[in-house]
Order: sequence, then C-alpha cells, then structure tokens
Amino acid sequence: MGILEDLGVKLLWFDSLGAKCASVAVETGAGTVIIDPGAAEMQPSYPLPLVEKFELRRRAIKIIEKHLKSAVAIIITHYHYDHHFLPTDADIDDKHVLLKKLLILKNPNKYINESQWDRARLFLSELLALAGETLNNFLIEPQEADFDDPTEELSIALSKDFGSYSSRRKELLAKGKKWFIKLVSEVWSKKPWVKELSLRDGTKVVWGDGRTFEFGDTVIQVIGPWFHGIEYDRTGWVLPLVIKKRNHVIFYSSDLMGPSIEDYAEYIAKSRPDVIILDGPPTYLFPYMLNRINLKRAINNAITIINSGTKLLIYDHHLLREKKWRERTAEVFKEARKNDVPVLTAAEYLGRKPLIDELCSD
Repeated sequence: MGILEDLGVKLLWFDSLGAKCASVAVETGAGTVIIDPGAAEMQPSYPLPLVEKFELRRRAIKIIEKHLKSAVAIIITHYHYDHHFLPTDADIDDKHVLLKKLLILKNPNKYINESQWDRARLFLSELLALAGETLNNFLIEPQEADFDDPTEELSIALSKDFGSYSSRRKELLAKGKKWFIKLVSEVWSKKPWVKELSLRDGTKVVWGDGRTFEFGDTVIQVIGPWFHGIEYDRTGWVLPLVIKKRNHVIFYSSDLMGPSIEDYAEYIAKSRPDVIILDGPPTYLFPYMLNRINLKRAINNAITIINSGTKLLIYDHHLLREKKWRERTAEVFKEARKNDVPVLTAAEYLGRKPLIDELCSD
C-alpha cells in the first residue's frame, strides 16, 4: 500500500490517463470528499482521433460520477471544465448526483475573470434548476467595493531580476494591473453577486476562498485565491488545498501552472507536505503561450518544492499533454533523483505508463 492509499486519497483521473483532469477523492471520518469533479477532452494537438479523446473524457466522468454517489462534500477550485462538469452533462447518468451535499466552491463574485464569472452562474443555474429553484432568487447587491491587488503581496516574484526580460515584464505587469482594475470596477463591484445557498433538499453551497473545513479526522484548508499561472494571468484565480490527516499533510495545487510564481512555491515548501499533487507547466504551449523565462520559473519552483522534504510528488495535469514533457522538465527529475524524492505521474503511481508516452514511443 502506498502513502496515498494509507491516507485514504485516491487519484481518480489525471491528464496522464488521456483526458484533461485533476480529480481526487479523499476518504475522511465524515465521508468522501471529491476534489474537482470534471474532465475535458484533450486539445487538437494531442495525438489521438477526436472520437477517442471524447471516449477517454467519458471514462473519466464515469469514474468521477461513481465516487460522487457516496460523497458528502465536493470542492471545486475554479470554473474550468476540466475541474467541474455541468449538472446537465450528457455523460452523467444521475443528473442529481451533485445535490444533497456540501459544495465548497470558488467564490463566483470576486477574484474571478469574466469567463469564469459566467461559467459559475451557468453551473449554479443548472444546479438550482434541478432542485426546483432559480438563480435570480439568490442574487444580491455587490457586497464589496474595494479589492486588494494580490500581485502586491508577491514580494519574491516582484523582486526577481529577469535580466533582458525585465522591461518586457514591467510592461506586462502594467497591462495586468489595468485588467485587474477593470474587473474590480466593471464586474466585481458592479454586477449582482450570488449569495451562498442552503436548499430545502439539504444541498448547501458555500464559497471556499480562504476557509478551513473539518471532516472528522481530516482538515481541509482552502488557500487563495491564487493566480492561475503568472501574475495577472488572464485565466483568473484558483483555490489550492492543504489536506491534513493523521499528522500528514497533502498539498493539492489546482492550476498554478508549475507553479509559475515563486511566492507560491515558497508557501508550498513551508507547508512541509508529505505528498504534493502538483500541476506542472503547460509545456504543450511552449514557446508561443509559455515563454522560456516562465518555463524556467516553473522548473525552479518545482525544485524548491522538491527540496521541502516531501516524500512524494505527483507531477501531472497540464504537463502531460505533449511528448516532450519529460525532456522540457528534465531538471526537476534530476533534482528529485538527487534528493531521493519519487516524482510520478498519476498514471505511473497507478502502475500504468502515461498515455502520451505510449502514443509517442519510438
């Protein structure tokens, strides 16, 4: 039995198995908690026919649905479809499988980009419709007008010297600041908010950002919101998790893209996790949407995390979408070998070869 099984943690599906996903089940003294019940088909460049991509996505959803049936709580770290499905999803047999549970969601009202703002409301609208309710009954006036800029708290990242890239980075940070201010003034402080929900059927929906939840012998600390990638990343914010059980610590990164930000890596390292479930950098976007500087940042940050004393690193998700993933992150594996830290994809932990490696083997 491995350390994850000993702690009651099951890797349900990850990208290394052939569909975009980072779904985990945690067995607690109060019942099963499912983290990020969603899956999406691989991108066009992934070397499989489209019909096979959809089939792998369907398999992932079926496994997740099976575990949801007995779950007491669900955590959704952000509103991308590889992290949650919609209640009306065609591959879900039991359309009510999300109801009569505690749903801990990313706050849909702040620290969220416009796309996920809309997706959150679509998700909640569909969920409420299944319970005979409408979203309009749960809309309220914006509850806040002033929002701290989270980039200003990233002292390590902001103090780094990136050499010839520094001037370009300064321009990007300035543009990002304008984007953040626009979200504050035109969305978060202006449009109607959704309040937390308690439904007659027992369904309860709360916002997880920065809160801690106890499930019997297990404590789940919801971190964040943290950027989905680099500073002011337009894909928005996510909620990483610290899971504490029997004096052990498990860190689940959600989508930090590496992580890309040095302050996040330091936080993870200082948490002294026994196990880290880490989404690696999206090397399939290199060099067009992931430049060499930010790839190097992600590699260095993973090395920082490896040096924290962790006993196991599950390195997966965005990383397992193209054939050169291991080559592009070779320094991470070199450091892991030096420190005798197992670095495995979810597929490898489950005793399988990553699908991308099978498809691209010589």
